Amino acid sequence: MIYSNFTKPPFHTPPLSFPSPPPPRNHSATATATTAAATMYSYFPAQLPTFTPSSLFATYASISAMVMLLRSVLNDVIPYPARAYIFSLVCSLFRFRSSKLTLVIEETNGTGIGRNHYYDAAELYLATKVTTPSTDRLKISKSSRDKSPTIRFEPGEQINDCYEGVHLRWRFGCLESGKGRPRGFEDDPDSGGAVSAFKTRFFELSFDKEFRSTVMNSYLPYVEAKYKTVKEEDRDLKLYTLGHRSSYGNVFWDATNLDHPSTFDTLAMDPDRKEVIKDDLNRFIRRREFYRRVGRAWKRGYLLFGPPGTGKSSLIAAMANHLRFDIYDLQLTNLMRDSELRRVLVSIPSRSILVIEDIDCTVEIKDRRNNSHHSSTGGSSPNGSNHYSKNPEPQLSLSGLLNFIDGLWSSCGDERLIVFTTNHKDKLDPALLRPGRMDMHIEMSYLTVQGFRILASNYLDIKGGYHKLFDEIEQLIDTVKVTPAQVAEELMRSEDINDALQGVLKLLKGKEKENKEAVVKVEGVDANLDVNEGTEIEGTSKVTFNNDAKPQPSKSSFCS
Repeated sequence: MIYSNFTKPPFHTPPLSFPSPPPPRNHSATATATTAAATMYSYFPAQLPTFTPSSLFATYASISAMVMLLRSVLNDVIPYPARAYIFSLVCSLFRFRSSKLTLVIEETNGTGIGRNHYYDAAELYLATKVTTPSTDRLKISKSSRDKSPTIRFEPGEQINDCYEGVHLRWRFGCLESGKGRPRGFEDDPDSGGAVSAFKTRFFELSFDKEFRSTVMNSYLPYVEAKYKTVKEEDRDLKLYTLGHRSSYGNVFWDATNLDHPSTFDTLAMDPDRKEVIKDDLNRFIRRREFYRRVGRAWKRGYLLFGPPGTGKSSLIAAMANHLRFDIYDLQLTNLMRDSELRRVLVSIPSRSILVIEDIDCTVEIKDRRNNSHHSSTGGSSPNGSNHYSKNPEPQLSLSGLLNFIDGLWSSCGDERLIVFTTNHKDKLDPALLRPGRMDMHIEMSYLTVQGFRILASNYLDIKGGYHKLFDEIEQLIDTVKVTPAQVAEELMRSEDINDALQGVLKLLKGKEKENKEAVVKVEGVDANLDVNEGTEIEGTSKVTFNNDAKPQPSKSSFCS
């Protein structure tokens, strides 16, 4: 032990001994590691270089020039489809993988024909979920005839729902025509390709992807079932008329509440005939499987014919109230071509009544055997040429209507009634009247004795169903032709039973007097014709007679 000259231990201390480290196994490995460490540290300078703005700009310019050159080379060498594919592939590698799946439910089908049933179901179902805290803004409306308010959603509103432990989020949106173009529509050729104002309403349903099968196979059918239940329990019957049509070809129906009080009990019709019609309707409703088994579309056609005022519209309302079906009133004069007719008819949902009134007034639907009829949009010149031959307009055709009634398009919808009304059955084409198209022909005749008793009971509430004036009134009803509407108007003129029945009696006697005067006048005309031996009498015309025994022109160019 060696000590310094300046220090000496105060006492004797034994020397410390430490075990010497073992000699390295490989002296060459140790030397190599030491050399590598020295080489690594030599790459890091003792002082970092300083960058000036000019040097940074020069570096940026060099890199930019290299990138531009490389981009030009790639654009010249690699074609655009290959570049787009590579770009999409790179983006897909770095794209964020969402765990949510979103279903978009638009108001109309993707083809633009008909409404989306899921949209209607979601709209009514979510109206029962508006109490959720996630809802901020709603539209509410109620007319004087509505039983309950109608609730609509503002764009962007969200509604949360939970089904079997699955959390779902609904969102309502609206896409304007200026911001996007709905799929499945094309510009209207009549508008020159112009795009009119149009809004596409839709719902978005978001949920975790792992619950996809639960939502598709269980939740959506549950929403449909709730929709049907709510619609049947608390809903008002609707009367739809054809509204505007967008440039995309979409069809919009304007709806109003159908609060018509007519029922089969209030119809001024023979009880036996009413029972036959009711039995036919009930049999149609319960024979879904029968129609499927025999290979026929589940629809039925009714033709109501008779003079005006005999209760054709009241019978249609009674059918709607009996079946709880909505009514779609279609005016064929609003359509120009068969394609529009097909689009309109396909948009009508199931469980509805399609009504086309006064079909005999639609010229193209008349009897095709009569070649002298004129077009509804323009007449023909005396030489047979059309005034609009230079620019002919496409018209509705009978074949287009028949194709929907019992052709291939008749299967687009179930549980539907098709009702035609006419004042002149003989003017219709026989092809429209055959079974399979108009399955049941219902004649709405003039007032009968049984019909009068029903009217008197409904309007006057006669106790016992008999009055002393009934015998005289019923005798006149058997001899003259009077419509239920005419008698009903007389019954409403007074609240006193005697005064009201006296008004009916006066009406019937006036009808009887008119018939007698018409017969005398016609007999005088026949006598003059016999005297002149068939020569034409100036100021007179050939006449024919209907059931009223009234003279009428033999050819009529208007619809009564």
